[in-house]
Amino acid sequence: MPEASQPRSVHAFVDDALGTDDATALAQRVRQRQISALELTEAAISRAEAVDAQIGGLATADYDRARELARGLDRQDPDARPGFFSGVPTLLKDNVDLEGLPTGHGSAAVPKTIARSTSPFARQLLDQGFVCLGKSALPEFGFNATTEPAHGAPTRNPWHLGYSTGASSGGSAALVAAGVVPVAHANDGGGSIRIPAACCGLVGMKPSRGRLVANDAARTLPINILNDGIVSRSVRDTAHFLSQADAQSRARDLPPISALEGPSGKTFRIGMVLDSINGHTTDADTRAAVERTARCLERLGHRIEPVAVPVADSFPEDFALYWAFLAFGVRANGHRLLAPGFDKRRVDDLTHGLADHFKRQFYRLPGVLWRLRQSRRDYARAMAGFDAVLTPVLGHTTPEIGYLSPTLPFDTLFARLTRYVGFTPLANATGAPAVAVPAGLSRNRLPVGVQLMGRYGGEQTLLDLAFALEADAPWPQLYQSEALAQAGETLDATS
Repeated sequence: MPEASQPRSVHAFVDDALGTDDATALAQRVRQRQISALELTEAAISRAEAVDAQIGGLATADYDRARELARGLDRQDPDARPGFFSGVPTLLKDNVDLEGLPTGHGSAAVPKTIARSTSPFARQLLDQGFVCLGKSALPEFGFNATTEPAHGAPTRNPWHLGYSTGASSGGSAALVAAGVVPVAHANDGGGSIRIPAACCGLVGMKPSRGRLVANDAARTLPINILNDGIVSRSVRDTAHFLSQADAQSRARDLPPISALEGPSGKTFRIGMVLDSINGHTTDADTRAAVERTARCLERLGHRIEPVAVPVADSFPEDFALYWAFLAFGVRANGHRLLAPGFDKRRVDDLTHGLADHFKRQFYRLPGVLWRLRQSRRDYARAMAGFDAVLTPVLGHTTPEIGYLSPTLPFDTLFARLTRYVGFTPLANATGAPAVAVPAGLSRNRLPVGVQLMGRYGGEQTLLDLAFALEADAPWPQLYQSEALAQAGETLDATS
Protein backbone atom coordinates (compact mmCIF):
# COMPACT_ATOMS: atom_id res chain seq x y z
CA MET A 1 0.00 0.00 0.00
CA PRO A 2 1.45 3.40 -0.94
CA GLU A 3 2.37 5.76 1.85
CA ALA A 4 -0.01 8.68 2.49
CA SER A 5 2.91 11.12 2.26
CA GLN A 6 3.78 9.86 -1.25
CA PRO A 7 0.47 9.61 -3.13
CA ARG A 8 0.37 7.72 -6.40
CA SER A 9 -2.02 9.79 -8.49
CA VAL A 10 -3.00 9.40 -12.12
CA HIS A 11 -4.85 11.59 -14.58
CA ALA A 12 -5.46 11.85 -18.32
CA PHE A 13 -5.33 15.62 -18.81
CA VAL A 14 -3.18 16.37 -21.87
CA ASP A 15 -3.05 19.03 -24.56
CA ASP A 16 -5.73 17.52 -26.79
CA ALA A 17 -9.24 18.45 -27.94
CA LEU A 18 -10.64 18.15 -24.40
CA GLY A 19 -7.86 20.09 -22.69
CA THR A 20 -8.97 21.14 -19.22
CA ASP A 21 -12.33 22.58 -20.32
CA ASP A 22 -15.58 21.75 -18.57
CA ALA A 23 -18.57 20.41 -20.51
CA THR A 24 -20.11 23.87 -20.93
CA ALA A 25 -16.98 25.24 -22.62
CA LEU A 26 -16.63 22.15 -24.81
CA ALA A 27 -20.24 22.38 -25.97
CA GLN A 28 -19.73 26.03 -26.88
CA ARG A 29 -16.64 25.17 -28.91
CA VAL A 30 -18.59 22.49 -30.79
CA ARG A 31 -21.42 24.93 -31.54
CA GLN A 32 -18.94 27.48 -32.84
CA ARG A 33 -17.24 24.82 -35.03
CA GLN A 34 -13.92 25.36 -33.27
CA ILE A 35 -13.78 21.62 -32.67
CA SER A 36 -15.78 18.61 -33.78
CA ALA A 37 -17.74 16.09 -31.75
CA LEU A 38 -15.58 13.33 -33.23
CA GLU A 39 -12.39 15.04 -32.06
CA LEU A 40 -13.78 15.22 -28.52
CA THR A 41 -14.86 11.59 -28.70
CA GLU A 42 -11.49 10.38 -29.94
CA ALA A 43 -9.72 12.40 -27.23
CA ALA A 44 -11.91 10.89 -24.52
CA ILE A 45 -11.36 7.36 -25.85
CA SER A 46 -7.60 7.92 -25.89
CA ARG A 47 -7.70 9.21 -22.32
CA ALA A 48 -9.75 6.23 -21.16
CA GLU A 49 -7.31 3.83 -22.80
CA ALA A 50 -4.41 5.65 -21.13
CA VAL A 51 -5.61 5.53 -17.52
CA ASP A 52 -8.51 3.14 -16.97
CA ALA A 53 -6.29 0.11 -16.48
CA GLN A 54 -5.06 1.86 -13.32
CA ILE A 55 -8.38 3.37 -12.23
CA GLY A 56 -10.89 0.67 -13.16
CA GLY A 57 -13.80 3.04 -13.71
CA LEU A 58 -15.23 1.53 -16.90
CA ALA A 59 -17.68 -1.35 -16.81
CA THR A 60 -18.33 -1.54 -20.57
CA ALA A 61 -16.81 0.43 -23.45
CA ASP A 62 -18.95 1.38 -26.45
CA TYR A 63 -16.42 3.29 -28.51
CA ASP A 64 -17.50 2.35 -32.04
CA ARG A 65 -21.06 3.48 -31.48
CA ALA A 66 -19.80 6.69 -29.83
CA ARG A 67 -17.70 7.45 -32.90
CA GLU A 68 -20.68 6.82 -35.18
CA LEU A 69 -22.89 9.15 -33.13
CA ALA A 70 -20.23 11.86 -33.09
CA ARG A 71 -19.82 11.67 -36.88
CA GLY A 72 -23.58 12.04 -37.24
CA LEU A 73 -23.59 15.15 -35.07
CA ASP A 74 -20.76 16.67 -37.07
CA ARG A 75 -22.74 16.24 -40.28
CA GLN A 76 -25.62 18.32 -38.85
CA ASP A 77 -25.95 22.08 -38.88
CA PRO A 78 -24.95 23.39 -35.39
CA ASP A 79 -28.39 24.96 -34.93
CA ALA A 80 -30.07 21.62 -35.66
CA ARG A 81 -28.04 19.54 -33.24
CA PRO A 82 -29.91 18.17 -30.20
CA GLY A 83 -29.32 19.54 -26.75
CA PHE A 84 -27.17 22.05 -24.91
CA PHE A 85 -24.26 19.59 -24.51
CA SER A 86 -24.21 18.38 -28.11
CA GLY A 87 -20.99 16.49 -28.87
CA VAL A 88 -19.68 16.30 -25.29
CA PRO A 89 -18.50 12.80 -24.25
CA THR A 90 -19.95 11.19 -21.15
CA LEU A 91 -20.66 7.85 -19.46
CA LEU A 92 -23.77 6.16 -18.11
CA LYS A 93 -23.64 4.29 -14.82
CA ASP A 94 -24.07 0.54 -15.24
CA ASN A 95 -27.38 0.34 -13.39
CA VAL A 96 -29.45 2.02 -16.12
CA ASP A 97 -30.26 0.46 -19.47
CA LEU A 98 -28.77 1.64 -22.74
CA GLU A 99 -30.13 -0.16 -25.77
CA GLY A 100 -27.51 -2.49 -27.19
CA LEU A 101 -25.36 -2.81 -24.05
CA PRO A 102 -25.62 -5.15 -21.05
CA THR A 103 -26.64 -3.75 -17.65
CA GLY A 104 -24.55 -5.45 -14.99
CA HIS A 105 -25.56 -3.59 -11.78
CA GLY A 106 -22.05 -4.28 -10.47
CA SER A 107 -22.99 -7.86 -9.63
CA ALA A 108 -21.87 -11.33 -10.67
CA ALA A 109 -25.45 -12.47 -10.04
CA VAL A 110 -26.78 -10.55 -13.06
CA PRO A 111 -26.28 -12.17 -16.49
CA LYS A 112 -24.85 -10.07 -19.32
CA THR A 113 -28.16 -9.62 -21.09
CA ILE A 114 -28.27 -6.94 -23.81
CA ALA A 115 -30.80 -4.19 -23.07
CA ARG A 116 -33.54 -3.85 -25.67
CA SER A 117 -34.41 -0.27 -24.76
CA THR A 118 -32.94 2.79 -23.01
CA SER A 119 -34.00 3.75 -19.48
CA PRO A 120 -36.13 6.91 -19.13
CA PHE A 121 -33.47 8.93 -17.32
CA ALA A 122 -30.70 7.75 -19.64
CA ARG A 123 -32.80 9.05 -22.51
CA GLN A 124 -33.33 12.37 -20.69
CA LEU A 125 -29.59 12.74 -20.23
CA LEU A 126 -28.63 11.71 -23.76
CA ASP A 127 -31.27 14.01 -25.25
CA GLN A 128 -29.04 16.88 -24.12
CA GLY A 129 -26.67 15.89 -26.92
CA PHE A 130 -24.07 13.91 -24.99
CA VAL A 131 -22.03 11.21 -26.74
CA CYS A 132 -21.97 8.12 -24.53
CA LEU A 133 -18.68 6.18 -24.44
CA GLY A 134 -20.09 3.28 -22.42
CA LYS A 135 -20.92 2.31 -18.84
CA SER A 136 -19.19 3.19 -15.56
CA ALA A 137 -18.55 0.85 -12.65
CA LEU A 138 -20.50 0.61 -9.39
CA PRO A 139 -20.60 -1.70 -6.35
CA GLU A 140 -23.22 -4.44 -6.33
CA PHE A 141 -26.68 -2.86 -6.79
CA GLY A 142 -25.28 0.41 -5.43
CA PHE A 143 -25.55 -0.83 -1.84
CA ASN A 144 -21.97 -0.13 -0.72
CA ALA A 145 -20.19 3.20 -0.14
CA THR A 146 -17.09 2.11 -2.04
CA THR A 147 -16.79 0.83 -5.60
CA GLU A 148 -15.12 -2.49 -4.82
CA PRO A 149 -17.05 -5.40 -6.34
CA ALA A 150 -16.40 -8.72 -4.65
CA HIS A 151 -16.01 -10.45 -8.03
CA GLY A 152 -13.56 -8.01 -9.64
CA ALA A 153 -10.98 -5.28 -9.30
CA PRO A 154 -11.85 -2.11 -7.33
CA THR A 155 -12.26 1.35 -8.80
CA ARG A 156 -9.37 3.43 -7.48
CA ASN A 157 -9.25 7.10 -6.56
CA PRO A 158 -7.19 9.00 -9.17
CA TRP A 159 -5.94 11.35 -6.43
CA HIS A 160 -4.33 8.35 -4.71
CA LEU A 161 -4.70 4.87 -6.17
CA GLY A 162 -4.60 3.24 -2.76
CA TYR A 163 -7.87 4.88 -1.73
CA SER A 164 -11.57 4.49 -2.43
CA THR A 165 -13.59 6.59 -4.87
CA GLY A 166 -16.66 6.31 -2.71
CA ALA A 167 -19.85 4.96 -4.24
CA SER A 168 -22.08 3.99 -5.66
CA SER A 169 -21.25 6.24 -8.63
CA GLY A 170 -17.55 5.66 -8.05
CA GLY A 171 -16.66 4.72 -11.63
CA SER A 172 -18.19 7.90 -13.00
CA ALA A 173 -16.53 10.07 -10.35
CA ALA A 174 -13.08 8.55 -10.87
CA LEU A 175 -13.17 9.07 -14.64
CA VAL A 176 -14.44 12.65 -14.38
CA ALA A 177 -11.82 13.55 -11.77
CA ALA A 178 -9.10 11.96 -13.90
CA GLY A 179 -10.17 13.97 -16.95
CA VAL A 180 -11.48 11.18 -19.19
CA VAL A 181 -14.85 12.92 -19.54
CA PRO A 182 -15.99 16.28 -18.10
CA VAL A 183 -19.28 14.97 -16.66
CA ALA A 184 -20.82 11.54 -16.13
CA HIS A 185 -24.08 10.01 -14.98
CA ALA A 186 -24.55 9.28 -11.29
CA ASN A 187 -27.50 8.25 -9.15
CA ASP A 188 -28.23 8.44 -5.47
CA GLY A 189 -30.25 6.26 -3.10
CA GLY A 190 -28.48 7.24 0.11
CA GLY A 191 -25.63 9.49 -0.99
CA SER A 192 -24.34 7.83 -4.15
CA ILE A 193 -23.95 11.07 -6.13
CA ARG A 194 -22.60 13.13 -3.24
CA ILE A 195 -20.27 10.56 -1.67
CA PRO A 196 -18.08 9.88 -4.72
CA ALA A 197 -18.15 13.58 -5.58
CA ALA A 198 -16.69 14.33 -2.14
CA CYS A 199 -14.09 11.58 -2.41
CA CYS A 200 -12.93 12.68 -5.87
CA GLY A 201 -13.12 16.48 -5.57
CA LEU A 202 -16.22 17.01 -7.72
CA VAL A 203 -19.63 18.68 -7.68
CA GLY A 204 -22.53 16.28 -7.17
CA MET A 205 -26.16 17.32 -6.66
CA LYS A 206 -29.01 15.05 -5.66
CA PRO A 207 -32.04 16.96 -6.96
CA SER A 208 -35.44 17.23 -5.29
CA ARG A 209 -37.64 14.16 -5.54
CA GLY A 210 -39.59 14.38 -8.79
CA ARG A 211 -37.33 16.99 -10.37
CA LEU A 212 -36.01 14.60 -13.05
CA VAL A 213 -37.54 11.66 -14.87
CA ALA A 214 -37.79 8.62 -12.58
CA ASN A 215 -36.63 5.20 -13.67
CA ASP A 216 -38.81 2.13 -13.31
CA ALA A 217 -37.21 0.95 -10.05
CA ALA A 218 -37.91 4.28 -8.35
CA ARG A 219 -41.60 4.14 -9.25
CA THR A 220 -42.08 0.80 -7.50
CA LEU A 221 -40.67 1.76 -4.09
CA PRO A 222 -42.94 2.50 -1.11
CA ILE A 223 -40.71 5.55 -0.49
CA ASN A 224 -38.78 6.72 -3.53
CA ILE A 225 -35.27 7.45 -2.29
CA LEU A 226 -33.66 7.18 -5.75
CA ASN A 227 -32.51 10.17 -7.80
CA ASP A 228 -30.42 10.50 -10.93
CA GLY A 229 -28.02 13.28 -11.89
CA ILE A 230 -24.39 13.85 -12.81
CA VAL A 231 -20.99 14.46 -11.27
CA SER A 232 -18.97 17.33 -12.74
CA ARG A 233 -15.81 19.37 -12.25
CA SER A 234 -17.63 22.73 -12.37
CA VAL A 235 -20.78 24.09 -10.79
CA ARG A 236 -22.02 25.51 -14.08
CA ASP A 237 -22.02 22.08 -15.74
CA THR A 238 -24.35 20.78 -13.03
CA ALA A 239 -26.46 23.95 -13.23
CA HIS A 240 -26.84 23.75 -17.01
CA PHE A 241 -27.61 20.03 -16.89
CA LEU A 242 -30.36 20.51 -14.31
CA SER A 243 -31.87 23.55 -16.01
CA GLN A 244 -31.93 21.76 -19.37
CA ALA A 245 -33.46 18.60 -17.88
CA ASP A 246 -35.99 20.70 -15.95
CA ALA A 247 -37.02 22.46 -19.15
CA GLN A 248 -37.45 19.13 -20.93
CA SER A 249 -39.78 17.72 -18.28
CA ARG A 250 -41.00 20.38 -15.86
CA ALA A 251 -42.16 19.11 -12.47
CA ARG A 252 -45.40 20.97 -11.79
CA ASP A 253 -44.98 21.32 -8.03
CA LEU A 254 -41.36 22.56 -8.17
CA PRO A 255 -40.01 26.01 -9.05
CA PRO A 256 -37.98 26.07 -12.28
CA ILE A 257 -34.18 26.06 -12.31
CA SER A 258 -32.59 28.80 -14.37
CA ALA A 259 -29.17 28.38 -15.96
CA LEU A 260 -26.92 30.32 -13.61
CA GLU A 261 -23.34 31.02 -14.65
CA GLY A 262 -22.19 32.44 -11.30
CA PRO A 263 -23.28 33.59 -7.82
CA SER A 264 -26.21 36.01 -7.65
CA GLY A 265 -24.89 38.02 -4.70
CA LYS A 266 -27.93 37.19 -2.57
CA THR A 267 -27.30 36.38 1.07
CA PHE A 268 -28.84 33.44 2.89
CA ARG A 269 -29.44 32.10 6.39
CA ILE A 270 -27.61 28.79 6.71
CA GLY A 271 -27.69 26.23 9.51
CA MET A 272 -24.58 24.22 10.31
CA VAL A 273 -24.31 20.63 11.53
CA LEU A 274 -20.94 19.08 12.41
CA ASP A 275 -21.75 15.67 13.90
CA SER A 276 -24.26 13.12 12.66
CA ILE A 277 -27.37 11.91 14.44
CA ASN A 278 -25.93 8.39 14.70
CA GLY A 279 -23.72 9.49 17.59
CA HIS A 280 -20.36 9.44 15.82
CA THR A 281 -18.06 12.44 15.95
CA THR A 282 -16.85 13.76 12.61
CA ASP A 283 -13.10 13.36 12.09
CA ALA A 284 -10.77 16.34 12.36
CA ASP A 285 -10.07 16.92 8.66
CA THR A 286 -13.73 16.79 7.70
CA ARG A 287 -14.78 19.02 10.59
CA ALA A 288 -12.10 21.54 9.63
CA ALA A 289 -13.40 21.59 6.05
CA VAL A 290 -16.95 22.36 7.21
CA GLU A 291 -15.79 25.06 9.62
CA ARG A 292 -13.57 26.59 6.96
CA THR A 293 -16.51 26.64 4.52
CA ALA A 294 -18.71 28.27 7.16
CA ARG A 295 -16.17 31.04 7.68
CA CYS A 296 -15.98 31.57 3.94
CA LEU A 297 -19.76 31.86 3.66
CA GLU A 298 -19.85 34.31 6.57
CA ARG A 299 -17.20 36.41 4.90
CA LEU A 300 -19.38 36.47 1.77
CA GLY A 301 -22.25 37.89 3.81
CA HIS A 302 -24.25 34.79 4.68
CA ARG A 303 -25.52 34.12 8.21
CA ILE A 304 -24.36 30.82 9.76
CA GLU A 305 -26.06 29.32 12.82
CA PRO A 306 -25.41 25.92 14.45
CA VAL A 307 -28.54 23.74 14.37
CA ALA A 308 -29.60 20.30 15.53
CA VAL A 309 -30.24 17.53 13.00
CA PRO A 310 -33.95 17.98 12.21
CA VAL A 311 -35.15 14.35 12.42
CA ALA A 312 -36.13 11.78 15.01
CA ASP A 313 -33.40 9.87 16.86
CA SER A 314 -34.66 6.68 15.22
CA PHE A 315 -33.77 7.88 11.71
CA PRO A 316 -30.39 6.09 11.30
CA GLU A 317 -31.83 2.71 12.28
CA ASP A 318 -34.98 3.30 10.23
CA PHE A 319 -33.07 4.19 7.09
CA ALA A 320 -30.71 1.24 7.59
CA LEU A 321 -33.67 -1.15 7.76
CA TYR A 322 -35.16 0.37 4.61
CA TRP A 323 -31.77 -0.08 2.91
CA ALA A 324 -31.82 -3.73 4.07
CA PHE A 325 -35.40 -4.09 2.79
CA LEU A 326 -34.22 -3.07 -0.68
CA ALA A 327 -31.43 -5.69 -0.56
CA PHE A 328 -33.95 -8.33 0.53
CA GLY A 329 -36.19 -7.38 -2.40
CA VAL A 330 -33.36 -7.62 -4.92
CA ARG A 331 -32.17 -10.98 -3.60
CA ALA A 332 -35.66 -12.44 -3.56
CA ASN A 333 -36.95 -10.95 -6.81
CA GLY A 334 -33.88 -10.20 -8.91
CA HIS A 335 -35.08 -12.58 -11.62
CA ARG A 336 -38.13 -10.33 -12.13
CA LEU A 337 -36.62 -6.94 -11.26
CA LEU A 338 -33.29 -7.27 -13.10
CA ALA A 339 -32.96 -10.25 -15.45
CA PRO A 340 -34.53 -13.72 -15.89
CA GLY A 341 -31.17 -15.42 -15.36
CA PHE A 342 -30.49 -13.69 -12.01
CA ASP A 343 -28.66 -16.06 -9.64
CA LYS A 344 -29.18 -15.05 -6.02
CA ARG A 345 -26.48 -17.48 -4.91
CA ARG A 346 -23.89 -15.18 -6.49
CA VAL A 347 -24.76 -11.92 -4.72
CA ASP A 348 -22.01 -10.62 -2.48
CA ASP A 349 -21.80 -10.88 1.29
CA LEU A 350 -23.03 -7.32 1.85
CA THR A 351 -26.25 -7.99 -0.08
CA HIS A 352 -26.74 -11.28 1.77
CA GLY A 353 -26.02 -9.61 5.11
CA LEU A 354 -28.44 -6.75 4.49
CA ALA A 355 -31.17 -9.11 3.30
CA ASP A 356 -30.74 -11.32 6.38
CA HIS A 357 -30.73 -8.21 8.59
CA PHE A 358 -34.12 -7.31 7.18
CA LYS A 359 -35.47 -10.85 7.64
CA ARG A 360 -34.67 -10.65 11.35
CA GLN A 361 -36.51 -7.35 11.76
CA PHE A 362 -39.15 -7.35 9.00
CA TYR A 363 -41.91 -6.75 11.53
CA ARG A 364 -40.56 -3.20 12.07
CA LEU A 365 -41.13 -2.15 8.45
CA PRO A 366 -44.60 -0.54 8.85
CA GLY A 367 -43.33 1.76 11.60
CA VAL A 368 -40.15 2.49 9.68
CA LEU A 369 -42.12 3.53 6.61
CA TRP A 370 -44.38 5.79 8.69
CA ARG A 371 -41.43 7.52 10.36
CA LEU A 372 -39.46 7.92 7.13
CA ARG A 373 -42.50 9.55 5.50
CA GLN A 374 -42.85 11.76 8.57
CA SER A 375 -39.22 12.86 8.20
CA ARG A 376 -40.17 15.01 5.20
CA ARG A 377 -42.61 17.02 7.31
CA ASP A 378 -40.15 17.25 10.21
CA TYR A 379 -37.44 18.49 7.86
CA ALA A 380 -39.72 21.05 6.23
CA ARG A 381 -40.65 22.50 9.63
CA ALA A 382 -37.01 22.68 10.69
CA MET A 383 -36.04 24.40 7.44
CA ALA A 384 -38.75 27.07 7.71
CA GLY A 385 -36.27 29.64 9.02
CA PHE A 386 -33.29 28.57 6.89
CA ASP A 387 -32.38 28.66 3.22
CA ALA A 388 -29.83 25.85 3.48
CA VAL A 389 -27.95 23.66 5.95
CA LEU A 390 -24.18 23.06 5.78
CA THR A 391 -22.95 19.61 6.85
CA PRO A 392 -20.13 17.18 6.14
CA VAL A 393 -20.78 14.75 3.30
CA LEU A 394 -19.19 11.89 5.22
CA GLY A 395 -18.24 11.09 8.77
CA HIS A 396 -14.55 10.87 7.89
CA THR A 397 -12.21 11.22 4.93
CA THR A 398 -12.20 8.61 2.19
CA PRO A 399 -10.71 5.31 3.38
CA GLU A 400 -8.14 3.01 1.83
CA ILE A 401 -9.17 0.29 -0.58
CA GLY A 402 -10.34 -2.70 1.47
CA TYR A 403 -11.68 -0.78 4.48
CA LEU A 404 -15.27 -1.13 3.19
CA SER A 405 -14.80 -4.30 1.15
CA PRO A 406 -17.94 -6.44 0.75
CA THR A 407 -15.78 -9.45 1.66
CA LEU A 408 -15.50 -8.27 5.27
CA PRO A 409 -17.66 -9.87 7.98
CA PHE A 410 -21.08 -8.23 7.71
CA ASP A 411 -21.17 -6.85 11.27
CA THR A 412 -17.78 -5.17 10.78
CA LEU A 413 -18.73 -3.66 7.42
CA PHE A 414 -22.18 -2.56 8.61
CA ALA A 415 -20.67 -0.73 11.60
CA ARG A 416 -18.11 1.00 9.40
CA LEU A 417 -20.72 2.04 6.84
CA THR A 418 -23.09 3.51 9.43
CA ARG A 419 -20.27 5.62 10.84
CA TYR A 420 -19.04 6.71 7.41
CA VAL A 421 -22.43 7.47 5.81
CA GLY A 422 -24.20 9.50 8.49
CA PHE A 423 -25.16 12.72 6.70
CA THR A 424 -26.39 11.97 3.19
CA PRO A 425 -29.44 9.66 3.65
CA LEU A 426 -31.66 12.38 5.15
CA ALA A 427 -32.04 14.11 1.79
CA ASN A 428 -33.08 10.83 0.17
CA ALA A 429 -35.77 10.13 2.75
CA THR A 430 -37.14 13.68 2.76
CA GLY A 431 -36.84 14.28 -0.99
CA ALA A 432 -34.90 17.50 -0.39
CA PRO A 433 -32.10 18.61 -2.71
CA ALA A 434 -28.50 18.41 -1.55
CA VAL A 435 -25.20 19.17 -3.22
CA ALA A 436 -21.64 18.10 -2.43
CA VAL A 437 -18.91 20.56 -3.33
CA PRO A 438 -15.13 20.31 -2.82
CA ALA A 439 -13.74 21.96 0.30
CA GLY A 440 -10.01 21.53 -0.14
CA LEU A 441 -7.65 18.65 0.48
CA SER A 442 -6.92 16.76 3.66
CA ARG A 443 -3.54 16.22 5.26
CA ASN A 444 -3.18 12.94 3.38
CA ARG A 445 -3.77 14.84 0.13
CA LEU A 446 -7.24 13.60 -0.71
CA PRO A 447 -10.29 15.73 -1.52
CA VAL A 448 -12.74 16.58 1.25
CA GLY A 449 -16.29 17.64 0.42
CA VAL A 450 -19.04 19.48 2.25
CA GLN A 451 -22.77 19.19 1.75
CA LEU A 452 -25.39 21.89 1.40
CA MET A 453 -28.98 20.75 1.89
CA GLY A 454 -31.92 22.90 0.83
CA ARG A 455 -35.64 23.20 1.07
CA TYR A 456 -37.71 20.96 -1.19
CA GLY A 457 -37.42 22.51 -4.65
CA GLY A 458 -34.53 24.73 -3.53
CA GLU A 459 -31.88 23.66 -6.06
CA GLN A 460 -31.45 27.27 -7.22
CA THR A 461 -30.30 28.39 -3.78
CA LEU A 462 -27.85 25.51 -3.49
CA LEU A 463 -26.39 26.25 -6.91
CA ASP A 464 -26.06 29.92 -5.97
CA LEU A 465 -24.09 28.99 -2.84
CA ALA A 466 -21.97 26.45 -4.73
CA PHE A 467 -21.10 29.10 -7.33
CA ALA A 468 -20.10 31.50 -4.55
CA LEU A 469 -17.77 28.94 -2.96
CA GLU A 470 -16.25 28.01 -6.31
CA ALA A 471 -15.64 31.66 -7.22
CA ASP A 472 -14.17 32.56 -3.84
CA ALA A 473 -11.67 29.71 -3.65
CA PRO A 474 -11.50 27.56 -6.81
CA TRP A 475 -10.91 23.98 -5.78
CA PRO A 476 -7.82 22.07 -6.88
CA GLN A 477 -7.91 19.83 -9.94
CA LEU A 478 -5.59 16.96 -10.74
CA TYR A 479 -4.24 18.74 -13.81
CA GLN A 480 -2.80 21.52 -11.65
CA SER A 481 0.79 20.56 -11.04
CA GLU A 482 0.90 22.48 -7.78
CA ALA A 483 -2.28 20.92 -6.35
CA LEU A 484 -0.64 17.85 -4.85
CA ALA A 485 2.47 19.75 -3.80
CA GLN A 486 0.43 22.25 -1.80
CA ALA A 487 -2.17 19.79 -0.55
CA GLY A 488 -0.44 19.01 2.70
CA GLU A 489 -0.55 22.67 3.71
CA THR A 490 -4.23 23.19 2.91
CA LEU A 491 -5.78 22.52 6.28
CA ASP A 492 -2.96 23.94 8.37
CA ALA A 493 -3.05 27.20 6.44
CA THR A 494 -6.81 27.74 6.65
CA SER A 495 -8.09 26.03 9.78
